[in-house]
Amino acid sequence: MLSGKRILLIVGGGISAYRSLELIRLLKKRDCYVTTCMTDSAKNFVTPLSVSALSGEKVHLDLFDLTEESEMGHIELSRSADLVIIAPCTADFMSKIANGSANDLASTLILATDKPVLVAPAMNVKMWENLATKRNLSTLLSDGLQFVGPNHGDMACGDFGPGRMSEPEEIILKAEKILKSGPLQNKHIIVTSGPTHEPIDPIRYIGNRSSGAQGTAIASTLSRLGADVTFISGPSLVEHPKGVKIIEVETADQMFDEVNNALPATVAIFAAAVADWKVENEEFQKIKKAKNNAAPTLILSENKDILRFTSRLTKNRPKLVIGFAAETEKVIEQAILKRKNKNCDWIIANDVGENSSVMGGEYNTVTFITETNVEEWQEMSKVKVAEKLAKRIIEKLK
Repeated sequence: MLSGKRILLIVGGGISAYRSLELIRLLKKRDCYVTTCMTDSAKNFVTPLSVSALSGEKVHLDLFDLTEESEMGHIELSRSADLVIIAPCTADFMSKIANGSANDLASTLILATDKPVLVAPAMNVKMWENLATKRNLSTLLSDGLQFVGPNHGDMACGDFGPGRMSEPEEIILKAEKILKSGPLQNKHIIVTSGPTHEPIDPIRYIGNRSSGAQGTAIASTLSRLGADVTFISGPSLVEHPKGVKIIEVETADQMFDEVNNALPATVAIFAAAVADWKVENEEFQKIKKAKNNAAPTLILSENKDILRFTSRLTKNRPKLVIGFAAETEKVIEQAILKRKNKNCDWIIANDVGENSSVMGGEYNTVTFITETNVEEWQEMSKVKVAEKLAKRIIEKLK
């Protein structure tokens, strides 16, 4: 349920902060990406080194980190996560965020985020029952923040009652419940990615230059938005996304079969760079050089057109079929023609000509093409392209 999700954990300053270490461990065990922020007072109870060692990432401490703030790092931190968890959340921090304070990094992140926030309070029983805390609780609940706990039990100070931070497992369960919902919940989406390799012999093959980075970013983004993603990938150069069903293939024929097996789906996105031809006279032993140095003769045949086939289905056609067009010249003209010929709903076109760094690069410049519209998107990271495409999909499916 949490696999592949991005969690921003804010560790507050209380004795329960030591339990945030176990929470990080459990989140990582569930294949979450965990980013952490510590308040100044939290450092009195756990060290940034401990938190960093468990999360595997830098701990964010200072609002005025000049390197990050030159790029508005606090905004990016607050919005790149799928869920923000505050554990432990002290009475003081509750008061700060209830009143819209933003005088340190942790409170600024809460004020700037547009993602769900889960609060795990931890404080003395008298503090929890104080009228001021109750007012703050009411404010935060009305603002849409969600709470887990506090639990009843013995306090470090010797008191007994409500105020103990919820167990890490309880926080995990609440997080799963929150993230189970999303704008693409109950939507099955097929994403193809990477190249295909068409064998010439056991060593050589015909293929396309594709790292699989764009397809991977799309699958990961859709999964984080609640979609049930089937990810069908050729031999890619990047790590597969988490939280999706992964099907590895090598050839175009295998990808064709797996796409058909994965149907029906609400959306199908064909980001894979599928080889157009395969070798009919494939050799099952390594081809040796001829004595006269003559090149071997390869007999090629056309591969099945997965995009066209899926777009023209009369039964089980996805509601939205999206193709990709990698062109070296007349990019928009060729992509418009491809969308029409393939009968797909949208085409994402990009220029992969001589001076392009799209293939294998981190950034992409695409043109978004529908039946009625041609829209050029400025250069952005492949993750941002995926997020912008996901937004369009959500709008279309409403």
